[in-house]
Amino acid sequence: MYHPFSIIETIKSAWDVLKKNYISLIIYSIITLVLYQFISILTSLFYFTDNLYSKMVVVLFMMLVQSYLTLSFYKLILTLIHKEYYEFEFKDIVPTFKMALNFVSVALAFVILIGVVILINFFLRENTTLMFVLDKVEILSLAYLLIRSVFCLCFIVDDDSGPFEALVQSFRITKNNFFKLVAIILIVFLFIAILLLIINGVITLFISEESKSMAYVLKIAGIVWFAISFPTVQVMIMTTYKRLVYSHQDVDDDIAETN
Repeated sequence: MYHPFSIIETIKSAWDVLKKNYISLIIYSIITLVLYQFISILTSLFYFTDNLYSKMVVVLFMMLVQSYLTLSFYKLILTLIHKEYYEFEFKDIVPTFKMALNFVSVALAFVILIGVVILINFFLRENTTLMFVLDKVEILSLAYLLIRSVFCLCFIVDDDSGPFEALVQSFRITKNNFFKLVAIILIVFLFIAILLLIINGVITLFISEESKSMAYVLKIAGIVWFAISFPTVQVMIMTTYKRLVYSHQDVDDDIAETN
């Protein structure tokens, strides 16, 4: 049976996952944030050289750390979605080294692509008429590629797919659903914007800009914003992925399994 992808059902599924597991997701979000900052500071303390190769090694190492933290969060969301079907342990949410390398490979591919675009713009910078059109085409093309490939990380975590295979799978499940995905992205951006306005309103309502504690309040507000927005966005990505995969299955699955 064909199951059409629905924006409303996707939002409902994401909300169901969030309301059941929000405390766990917030705690894990804060832990990953603190852990990343700690590793970043530790790396800077032991980083003495200033040559290009050393900088590249540090950048690649931090990308690897970031990939582990991001993929572990995705695995946690997947595990929480299906926790009613089986018991799980901490090791179940730890990604493999292969998964982390696949993540870095995809990230580097996009870095190279963006680098090529910047290089093209550099050589054509004197042609203002062409650049006026080319800028718009490049932005739209990159946005299109990002939207079509956004679920490759989900396939890396869920199916242990290689980088190229994951990109192909992401393009396959997003086929014919591009504008629905754009609508979901706009809804997520709207949520983040409203959240920022609410936090900013609370800060300005109770604390003046001249207050000495303003800097600390802004840091706390940033942590609060991250703790709310990051899990919400990641759950939205994962539930959208599950819904898209489900919509391409020609079987009578239990709808609960796609939450």
